[in-house]
Amino acid sequence: MNYYIDLFSPETATAFSKSTRNISGFRISRKTYVENQKIGPGDKFICYCTRIQRFIGILEVLSPYFIDSKPIFAEADDPFVLRFNVKSIIWLPLEKSIPIHENIIWDNLSFTKNLLKDSNQWTYMVFSSPRLWPTKDCEFLEQKLIEQNKIQKDYPFLENDEKKLKFTKIRVNNKKETTVTVPENEEDNNIEKNNQDHRASIKIQAHLSEIGEKLGYKIWIPRPDRNKILKLWEPKNESLLEELSLVFDDTTLKTIRNIDVLWIRKRAIVRAFEVEDTTSIYSGILRMADLLSLQPMLDIKIHIVAPTERRDAVFQQLTRPVFAVMEKGHLAELCSYISYDSVNELSIEKRLEHMTDTILDEYSEFAND
Repeated sequence: MNYYIDLFSPETATAFSKSTRNISGFRISRKTYVENQKIGPGDKFICYCTRIQRFIGILEVLSPYFIDSKPIFAEADDPFVLRFNVKSIIWLPLEKSIPIHENIIWDNLSFTKNLLKDSNQWTYMVFSSPRLWPTKDCEFLEQKLIEQNKIQKDYPFLENDEKKLKFTKIRVNNKKETTVTVPENEEDNNIEKNNQDHRASIKIQAHLSEIGEKLGYKIWIPRPDRNKILKLWEPKNESLLEELSLVFDDTTLKTIRNIDVLWIRKRAIVRAFEVEDTTSIYSGILRMADLLSLQPMLDIKIHIVAPTERRDAVFQQLTRPVFAVMEKGHLAELCSYISYDSVNELSIEKRLEHMTDTILDEYSEFAND
């Protein structure tokens, strides 16, 4: 028996609470991981609520995975279609769920106990689900959740938690509602450019280029960035494209040429990356939105890459109302976040040449997860 983390947003946790609580779902992109891990009957999910950073329950897996698109976690177009039949062992109301920053939790988990409480270095553990978690940590969490289920101690929400729980839904068509966020301020647009942080973003562009090359793709990077990136990455086998041989109109091509990193196979864009360099997350997201608005039939995966401390800011921008009504769908469901740390980790993976680009799905996180 193994333990896996099962991530819920406040919205999906609420939807699960209102359901029969006998099905847990994940994105279809996790299928390969689920198969490789052989997740099935007897395994357990430790349930964690993102944004408010609390442990909310334990589910026991009762079946192999199956695919079902019947809406459970969203009113329509439910993205969590890879599902397991589960038994709810513990399921706590959000106000009684246990914050990870509680001393008894923080000081005993292997990946937090040596960190200061304002550190973000542990958050890589909750970037995707299901994900195998250390057995000893999970056995400890299971015991604490069982105890909490008995005593039902209140853990009042902090002011910042209250803000994260206030989500707004808008109707995008006759059948579907979606969650949106209106950022309270625009501090993202007023961040002074820092040379050290800009160098970090160039390094990440170089890593993404090299990773894509090892996975067998041709690479496009904007011409203004090339000299700096080529000091860190030496392309092999003419993998860096000098021209984009793509059949698009001039407006679309102008947008595409400015995207920070593109992975291309033959004449098709497979993945696109905008690397946040501390100037403005919003500008990179707008470029992605422009691309999908200009070419809604494009089937590409898009990512915003940013430091861990900017993760929440990325999600706030992705869930703006303007991006919820795009022809192709809500941008928050189309564009994922990847941390700088994840790119750095993947860049030293020795088996990249034998992998496919689906390895990126192991490091991607969506706003509504």
